[in-house]
Amino acid sequence: MSEWNDGGCTRQLNSAIALSRIGGVGPRQATSLIDYAGSPEGVFQLPREQLLAIPGIGGRTADAIRKANPEHLAAVVKEECGRLRIRIIPQGHEQYPQRLREICDPPAVLYQRGLLLPTDRLAVAIVGSRRCTAYGQRHAERLAGQLARAGLTVISGLARGIDQSAHRGALAAGGRTLAVLPAGVGRIYPPEHTQLAQEISEQGALISEYPPGQRLVPGLFPQRNRIISGLSIGVILIEAGRRSGALHTARHALEQGREVMALPGSVDSLASAGCHDLIRDGVTLVRNVDDILESLGPLPAPVATTAGTTVSSPRELVLNALESRVLNVVGFEPSAVDRVLASCPEEASQVLATLTVLEMRRLIRRLPGNQLVRCS
Repeated sequence: MSEWNDGGCTRQLNSAIALSRIGGVGPRQATSLIDYAGSPEGVFQLPREQLLAIPGIGGRTADAIRKANPEHLAAVVKEECGRLRIRIIPQGHEQYPQRLREICDPPAVLYQRGLLLPTDRLAVAIVGSRRCTAYGQRHAERLAGQLARAGLTVISGLARGIDQSAHRGALAAGGRTLAVLPAGVGRIYPPEHTQLAQEISEQGALISEYPPGQRLVPGLFPQRNRIISGLSIGVILIEAGRRSGALHTARHALEQGREVMALPGSVDSLASAGCHDLIRDGVTLVRNVDDILESLGPLPAPVATTAGTTVSSPRELVLNALESRVLNVVGFEPSAVDRVLASCPEEASQVLATLTVLEMRRLIRRLPGNQLVRCS
């Protein structure tokens, strides 16, 4: 279990945990409360009249906050997390995912079984219908495997159908996968995915914003979806009908500035009608991992990969060793071709051929005066 050590931070953690256990306080209400009070601990110090002035906080919720004992509520959760080997990651902790901090209503606390790694910043979500066809299952597993082999983490929601296939595809490829749950990490849903959840925790992580004992409530699914998209650099929809909950994830992704992509189905397939609507409206049509990497574009900042290198664009993940070495010699400031050749131990003919490949992949471009520069 992860916990801050000094007394002030422990009180803040206890307050954040307690806030997640109070009825009527959802993610948006918690964000509003913390923003208004300045800290989780400050929420429990607000007078009732100030609580009622916060949008979304009614009399019953205000009374529950005023009557709550944060230390007692947190102690119960901490004991359960310790017993189930679940880590508690508060928003201010260094292990809290940076991408999740950037969304408008990040969870105050994450509960995690397994490990989050820095390389998980390169993550793509795959979501879709629970009632999918064999076509959807096959392609969800195929794309997840391709992404995992390229070095990306695959995120989904552990549900039946497309989610399940995405997780299994990543695991079969030996890659990392994260499952974001709509209830507590101690309550796996659906129950038949208990073994799959165990495999994910060994090769990635199970994540929830709710304490381990939180039961499943239908309204928690849409709230969960913002975390799936928030952790990702892009979201792929596979077999989402027009009323599919996966469309909520797509909307969250668009609001969060994430790339949205969709796999087409048969033109008369009702199972893919939502995907076709998105494609018609301008999201990227994907057929394979190259389409996905091309769509993701450059990253805001270089990210470490599972191979120990850093990339500025997901497209670099499919480069071979020679292409990666030559690309890293070419900087974001113009460099003379002669300098690039001199910096590479390979034969000049090999380097020149590799530069041509990189230029065709639009990872570098030529400038006047026989200069090269990396595409930003």
